[in-house]
Amino acid sequence: MDSFSRSWSALRTAVAALSDEDFARPSGCTGWLVRDLVCHLVIDAQDVLITLVTPADTEPTADAATYWDLLAAPPSGDDPLDALIPRLAAAYGEPRWLTFHLDDVGSAAGRAAQLADPAARVATQGKVLTVGDYLAAYVLEWTLHHLDLVAHLSGAPQPPAETLATARASLETIAAAVFPSSFTDAEALLIGTGRRAPTAGQRAALGDLAAKIPLVLG
Repeated sequence: MDSFSRSWSALRTAVAALSDEDFARPSGCTGWLVRDLVCHLVIDAQDVLITLVTPADTEPTADAATYWDLLAAPPSGDDPLDALIPRLAAAYGEPRWLTFHLDDVGSAAGRAAQLADPAARVATQGKVLTVGDYLAAYVLEWTLHHLDLVAHLSGAPQPPAETLATARASLETIAAAVFPSSFTDAEALLIGTGRRAPTAGQRAALGDLAAKIPLVLG
C-alpha cells in the first residue's frame, strides 16, 4: 500500500512540474507524446477507482504478477482505445486542463487506495485479486510510466529509488528470472520491457534471460 502511494504521488508530482512545452515532447511510449501519456494516466486513475468499488465474493484468480498478461508484441496503436488516447489528449487543448483532471481524479484514486482494505477482493478485467495485490501490480505500472514520462525530459525527477526496486522485483517475478546485478533498477525495467535495447555487453550479461525479453505487459 505504501509503495502504491509513493509511486503514484511521485508520478503525479512529476506531471505537475511539466512545462507546457514538455507536453508536446515524445514520451517513452512509442507513438505517444507526453500529453498522450498523461491522458492515459487519467484513464488509469479512473480504472483504479472503478476497481476499488467493484467487490468480488469469489477466491482470487490472480496476484500482483499474474494480473499482467504477456503480449506477443508491443501495441501497434490499432487498438481502438490506444488510438483514442491521442484524440482525447488533444481535446483538452491547454495542458493545464489535462493536469487539472489528472490531479482531480488522481487524488481521488490515491485516497481510495489508502482507505481500502488490502485483504478485500476486487474484480477487474475478468480476474479477481485482493486489493493489496491489485495495488502492488500498479506500482509496476506507475514506475514504468514515470520512466516513460521523463524519457526525453532533461532534468525531470526520476521515480523514487524504493519504487524502482519494488518494480524491478515485480518484473523479475513475472519473468521468473533475476536481472544481472550490474543492471540498475531503471535499466532492468527499461530493457526488460523493451523500452531500451541492451548493449552487446548487457545482452551477454543477460544470458538465458535475453531470450525471454522483452516482456510486453498488457
